Amino acid sequence: MDQLTNVALALALAWASGIRLYAVLFLIGLTGHFHWFDWSAPKSFELLSHPLVLGSTGFMLFIEFFADKIPAVDTVWDVVHTFIRIPAGALLAAGVMSATDGPAWALAAALLGGTITAGTHFMKAGGRAAINTSPEPVTNWTASFAEDAVVLGALWLAIQHPVAFLILLMMFVLLMIWLLPKLYRFIRSIFIRIASLFANRTAATR
Repeated sequence: MDQLTNVALALALAWASGIRLYAVLFLIGLTGHFHWFDWSAPKSFELLSHPLVLGSTGFMLFIEFFADKIPAVDTVWDVVHTFIRIPAGALLAAGVMSATDGPAWALAAALLGGTITAGTHFMKAGGRAAINTSPEPVTNWTASFAEDAVVLGALWLAIQHPVAFLILLMMFVLLMIWLLPKLYRFIRSIFIRIASLFANRTAATR
């Protein structure tokens, strides 16, 4: 793989990890196990191809697939995975670059990759929390299946058309910069309403 594809793949793995970490880990493992395409993967990635690790990531992918389709459960899942997705995305991005480009590129990839993972994670978590304010589950299911498809599409695009992926990633970063503050204010207003509701009920029972 050339340098441009390596960069695109590193950032794609980081981006996708903020949405579907276990799908990313499982796909890397399958790719290494079946040798679907040729790339200079680091030695640490070989562990993901081990049957035991493949079974573990596959099981977690199965759990996440259904947890992500249940309103409120998906939000709890996202909150817990704040502490898992972001460092994992940084490590995956660094791992891709360290295989051929050395520690400086790996560190740069980790910093940029971790930032991108954090952005996608908080956009996903905030968006799904906003969707969950609606009582019907159809919107939640639609969003979840769309995320599944987008993750697969992004990884394919990064490998087959790295320039196109990098252009779309830049557009996403601009969207993220614009949208995240709005999502934060929206979610904050929801928590303020919930807190005031509980406060009013407590005061009424006294």
